Amino acid sequence: MNLMNQNYEQLIFLQDRSIGFKAIIAIDNTTLGPALGGCRMWHYASDEAAVLDALRLARGMTYKSAVSGIPYGGGKAVILSHSDQGPRQMLFRALGHKIDELQGTYITGMDLGTTVSDMDWVHFETSFVTDTSGSLGAVNELTAKMTAYGVFLGIQASLKRAYGSESIQHKIIAVQGLGKVGFQLCRFLKHAGAKLIVSDINPARLRKAVEEFGADPRKPGDILSVPCDVLSPCALGGILNDTTVSKLNCTIIAGAANNQLLEARHGKLLHDMDILYAPDYVINAGGIIVTSVELEGGNAAAAQKIVERIGDTLTHVFHTSDAQGISTAAAADWIAEQLLGR
Repeated sequence: MNLMNQNYEQLIFLQDRSIGFKAIIAIDNTTLGPALGGCRMWHYASDEAAVLDALRLARGMTYKSAVSGIPYGGGKAVILSHSDQGPRQMLFRALGHKIDELQGTYITGMDLGTTVSDMDWVHFETSFVTDTSGSLGAVNELTAKMTAYGVFLGIQASLKRAYGSESIQHKIIAVQGLGKVGFQLCRFLKHAGAKLIVSDINPARLRKAVEEFGADPRKPGDILSVPCDVLSPCALGGILNDTTVSKLNCTIIAGAANNQLLEARHGKLLHDMDILYAPDYVINAGGIIVTSVELEGGNAAAAQKIVERIGDTLTHVFHTSDAQGISTAAAADWIAEQLLGR
């Protein structure tokens, strides 16, 4: 991987061996405002894999903010799997100290593997953090709910595009991943009359979805190939790749996971296969919208009003795809880049 070809603004490496701390902050672009993007903690196969993930996630946040019409850029923090040399709070205080040194260039928040209490420790060192105790996003898990709601609206827009009606009634929707967002999405979908197929690596979550939604459970390795109207990836990124794309048996892909396409060419491959892809950073923008509204002093109602634009934004992407004869993934990128002045 040639990092010099990534065209990012900053890539910062952090390490403190005394507490087993190793982290990366990637700042992709601040053209529209400070870089906004959560902090994830994950075990990576290598430092290079962590860097690539951070850069791709930061770029996704840049485009997500742009197409959502909010005045922020894109960034991401990644804490690599750490040792038990020091308490967890020290890791996040160390991260917060560095974020404070950046003087507002980057604002962090929750992401995969991190919690409200983690953000509270970041807040001990800096004010450039969201999703802390009592924050708009944390109260009643609003960030997860609005992310799921935006995906729900995006699924409706995708159904209208593919079938001529946004009705979810009796549609077969396969949800991969039952974390906070995936589970909340299932709740919206079930209420609208969908027939759910679900998978998760956590057996307890899977059982809960079966009990609460009457969902059909599948093994994680099987759900990508089940016949369905909509496949909704709500777990990790890179799920659409050379190995999995050939197995797909769906009409639409519309989910909450970030960076679903392993490479840009997989978006074209889906287009050529006549599978309608709802670009992830368009459809899953509910969380960053909540954060943006919080930073501007708004409330839950204001956040929901902006989230409700996601369906229209996605429809614009579909129309651009048609007009330019390009994939929906390329169309979303083109729209974002125009807004960024590229």
